[in-house]
Amino acid sequence: MAESERLRAIVLRRTNYGEADRILQLLTPKGKRSVMAKGARRERSKLAGGIELFALCDVVLRSGRGDLALLTSSRLVAFYRHILEDYDRMQFAYTSMKLIASACEDIESPEWYYVLAATLEHLDKPTANRQLIETWFYLRYSALLGNEINLRLDVSGNKLDPDRLYMYDESEKALRAAEQGGIGADHIKLLRLIDAKSLEQIVQIGGIEAVIADCWLLARQAAAGLLTG
Repeated sequence: MAESERLRAIVLRRTNYGEADRILQLLTPKGKRSVMAKGARRERSKLAGGIELFALCDVVLRSGRGDLALLTSSRLVAFYRHILEDYDRMQFAYTSMKLIASACEDIESPEWYYVLAATLEHLDKPTANRQLIETWFYLRYSALLGNEINLRLDVSGNKLDPDRLYMYDESEKALRAAEQGGIGADHIKLLRLIDAKSLEQIVQIGGIEAVIADCWLLARQAAAGLLTG
């Protein structure tokens, strides 16, 4: 008898297959799973409503042939509909899912699931600062890939000086002192907070309007370097 497994999951990708089936790529706390959802595209399918994008789902999987499991049950736990109401939030939701789907191929970690789950949950909150959420995501993404930004020492190994300005050095994954640099003490303080706290805590931070855009650019630059390096 085939074994069944119940998991919490996020749908990363859905691909139509045959006349009425779908092949799903799921992210779970136990890693990425490829799943066949038979008949999921039929109008009255019991599976269809539980495999939405931008949602948390409870799924029951049964072992199938090879690496492709069979989806036998699905239920929506949370559907983040507000993401669909904001173009920029929706685009970043797609970006975060794509980045994590690719990263999982190289580095298996349950943290990928928790990072993506937190990102989607807070993108769904219209009042939460989107750039703050994205900065948190990019810093976590870089760290999980083993390329954490050094926010304590500069490229020469000296402690960061609150009276100096810095720029990000992609090759060193650290900050370099520069007279025309755009990163100062307030930026570094915020980046350290974002790096150390959960997203639930981070979205409560206020008074960051003057520095968040530069922090976002730095974190995004660090993540982009991993994609092109």
